[in-house]
This record gives sequence, structure tokens and C-alpha cells, in this order.
Amino acid sequence: MTFPDEPRGELDRALSELVDRAQEVLTTQGRLRALLRANQAVVEQLELPVVLRRIVESAVGLVGAQYGALGVIAPLGGLEQFINVGMPPELAKTIGHLPEGHGLLGALIDDPRPIRLRHITDDSRSAGFPASHPSMDSFLGVPVRVRDEVYGNLYLTNQASGKFSKEDEELVTALAATAGFAIDNARLFAETRRRQAWAAASAEVTAALLSSERSDSISILVGRVLALAEADLVCVVLPTDDPAKLAVGTARGVDEESLEGTIVEAEGSIAGSVLEGLQPRLVNDGDRDEIALPSGASLGPVMALPLVVGSRAEGALIVARLHGSTSFSPADLEMAADFAGQASVAMELAKARATRQRMLLLEDRGRIARDLHDHVIQQLFATGLELQSLAGAIAPSPEADRVLQSVSSLDAAIAQIRTVIFALSSQSADRRDTVRHWIIDLANELAPGLARTPTVQFSGPVDLVVTDDLADDVLAVTREALTNAAKYAGAQNTTVSLAATDGWVALEITDDGVGGVSASPRRSGLANLEERAVRRRGTFDLDSDDSGTRVRWSVPFDLAD
Repeated sequence: MTFPDEPRGELDRALSELVDRAQEVLTTQGRLRALLRANQAVVEQLELPVVLRRIVESAVGLVGAQYGALGVIAPLGGLEQFINVGMPPELAKTIGHLPEGHGLLGALIDDPRPIRLRHITDDSRSAGFPASHPSMDSFLGVPVRVRDEVYGNLYLTNQASGKFSKEDEELVTALAATAGFAIDNARLFAETRRRQAWAAASAEVTAALLSSERSDSISILVGRVLALAEADLVCVVLPTDDPAKLAVGTARGVDEESLEGTIVEAEGSIAGSVLEGLQPRLVNDGDRDEIALPSGASLGPVMALPLVVGSRAEGALIVARLHGSTSFSPADLEMAADFAGQASVAMELAKARATRQRMLLLEDRGRIARDLHDHVIQQLFATGLELQSLAGAIAPSPEADRVLQSVSSLDAAIAQIRTVIFALSSQSADRRDTVRHWIIDLANELAPGLARTPTVQFSGPVDLVVTDDLADDVLAVTREALTNAAKYAGAQNTTVSLAATDGWVALEITDDGVGGVSASPRRSGLANLEERAVRRRGTFDLDSDDSGTRVRWSVPFDLAD
């Protein structure tokens, strides 16, 4: 049996169409399966850098492209990140900096709708390629949205068949939708981990600030913020005596050693605005030149956080990245502000505890001073009177001389104890107003150069008499004599005695060194001491031999003004 030619031809055409449709169905089914695999590859990761690269790799494989890239849009436009696939790393390094978002890349940023071209050069918006860039022809660009925000764009070039089809565009658009959810999840996951890290660091820094054993709490604070914020520079900016100036305190990161102590203009600076408004600020808009880096680098994204103790800002914490780095997000600012707030509370508690400890120390010193005055000095004084009476009842003899020498030693001990009582009982606010404390501070300052801290003694109303220019002269003489003893005498013991009696102020510095002041080559210094005495109609005496040196500088009262 045979079929007529015309029905047979129709049957062949019908069978051919059926086979073609079946092939299309199989092809579509295969591409849908490829899309499912691509979606699975994208959503199974939670690390954001891995997710971004998986998106590009999946898109390239899905539509048979040679090159692919994902451009992450910066908050102020342009591209913040550019993840490429298909281009060898060596070639990418040779090309240099990231694309800036011009040409077709910029067109997709400005108008986030798919762009599909058979030839890139067919579009007037094409800006060409930099040197060493591989040849690219067909082009497909699709926006990637995270919720209602355009996060970035997928760029694909050089489709294997020579052009991208409408089907390719639909598949990549569907993949981009899945990619948006995957990016959102990865960002939330990363933010959660960062919050956990900030919380752990907050507990660590709080413990350090409240620890009496740590004196580098601010350094710990700055160092932890540098790591947590993935910043290039973190520093504490402090107010100065001049309201128009700020000073960089502790710094960690780029040029840290050179930056510490740098003066910054308060007006117009982000640190100044934070110190005034007591509110954190986030600035991602380009270079920040208010803190000049010695290396010549420019700062880019900056977070500024107030460190508030009580009701006023003790300083501003500046967290910065270099120009061109990834911007800080509002979530970064929120976490850093919470951290700075908790650190500020810990600083306030530490300050209050330090004040309490200082008050306890002052109270303890006051108790010791009272005990020394009411008990120890009275007992020594009574013992001295008794010995003096006993010496008077004994006929002149070596024994009587020894008793009198013991009385003199007790008088010297009482004078030293009174000096200690004065130092213990005086308030820190009074330290700048009395010559006693100036001399005590000077003795402690020069003590490291001596075998022992100098013994200091006072007699008479020295604080009332030795003031203004006379006090300056007394301190200058004391410094010169003690410095010479430290440098040239090799003394084991030094004594400074200041007395105001019988209309004269007498300063005497003695040491048990060899040669002492007279062995010093600093004759001009000794001449200055004598000139100071002569100018006040006083005297200057120097005795020095192998057993020690005695410097005596005396001027009358009535010339103290």
C-alpha cells in the first residue's frame, strides 16, 4: 500500500515539526535544569565573597559565555567591587584598576534594565576597552536586585554561538533574582557574625578598662576596633586647651607612629562635629583630608564616634579606610556606635573607681600623717628633751658629747618626718603653690640619676617667704647642685635643706661624693649661682673635698620680693 505524495509530504512535515518541538522541549528542559543547578550553587553558600563569585560562575555556565563579571554599585554611584570570571589573574593585574562604571557598565547603573547586544560596538554608549583588555563582542547585562535596591549588575560577553538570545536574557534575569536573595542572606549572615564579634570585643574591652592591672586600655580599644571594622586607620582625637584645635591621641594602622600628637583643625572636621553634637557620623563621600597622612595616602570612608564620659565628650573615635576602599554601611556605624557607647560607660566607671581609690589613698595618707604628728614626733621630741636633760646632768665628757649628738640626730629626724607629713597631708590642688612641693618634686625628678632619693628638710615659714622670683632662684640653685652631684660626684647620699630664720633664707645642698661640684667642668653654672646670690645681696659658699661637697646659698628676707 502506498500513500499519495501530497499527504505523505504533510505527514513528514508534521513529524519533523513534532521532532523539532520535542527537541525544543528537551533543550528547554535541559536549560531549566541548568538554571536549577545554578540557583542551587548560588544559594548553598553563606560567605558573601563566595556567593558573589558563584553567581558569576553560574551565569557564565548557564548561557555559555566566555567572560562574566558582577559589578557591585557603590553608595554614591560607580562600582565598589568588580568580580570577574574567565579572565586570567595575570591579565586582570596587567589591566590594573577596577572599571569605574562608564560606557555600557554605567548605562546599566543609570538605567537598571537588561541590555542585550549582538555586537558591543553597535551601541553608541560603548566606551571601548583599556590596553591589554581581551576582545569582547556579544554582550548581556542584567541588574541584580536585593529587595527593592539594585545591588549590582551581571555582565556577560562572548556567547559561544555568537549572540545572546532572548531565552538567555530570561534565564540570567531569573538567576539574578535568586542571586538577590542569596546576597541578602549572605549579608545578614555576615552582619550577624560581625555583631557577635563586636559584642565579644565589647566585653573584652570593658574588662580591660575596669582592670586595675591594665594601663593601656585605650590602646586595646583602638586595636580591637581596627580589626573589627576592617579599617586602615583608627585613632582617638582629643580636645586641647585651644577650642579651635584637636589633637590625635592613640592611633593604630596606617602611619600610626607619625600621627600621634598631630594637631587637627576643629572647624569643619568630622571629629569636631561629633565632639560638639555627641552623635556618631558616617561619611562615605570621597577623600577626607582633615587628618593628613605622612605617607601621602588619602582617607576615604570614615566613621566618627563620640566617647562620652558623664555628660561631655572626652574624645572622638575615628575609624577610617583608605580612599577607594569599600564603604561603611549604616549597620557598621550602628555596631561601632554601640561598642563606643559601652566603652564610654566602662571608661566612666573606671574613672569613678580611680577617683575613689585616690580618695582612699589620700585618706590613708592623712591618717599616717596624723599618726606621725600625734605620736611619733611627740615621742621623739620627748626622747630628745630627756636626752638633753640627761646630757646637762653629766659632766663634760665624750659620753655627754655622744648624747648631744644623738639629740641633734633626733632633731634632724623630726625635721624629715615633718617634711613627710607635709607631703602626705597636702592636697594635690595645692602642689603648684608651695616651694616645699616644688623642691620635693625636683628631688624626685632627679632621683633616677642619684644612688638614693635626696633627703629634703625645711625649717621656718619657707612657704610664706620663698615665693615668686625668689622661689625660681631657690629651685635653680637646687637643680644645679643636685645635677652636678648626680653627674660628677658619684654620691651615695644627698641632702637638701631650706630654712627661713633670722631674716635670711638659707639653702644648703650636701653630698658625700668625691670631688662633688668643684670637680664639675660646668663653671658657668656655679658662676650663675653666685650671681643670683650677689644680685639679692646674699652669699654663695662652696666647700668640696674627697669626703663630699657642701653648697650654701643665702639671701635676706626683705629682698624676696
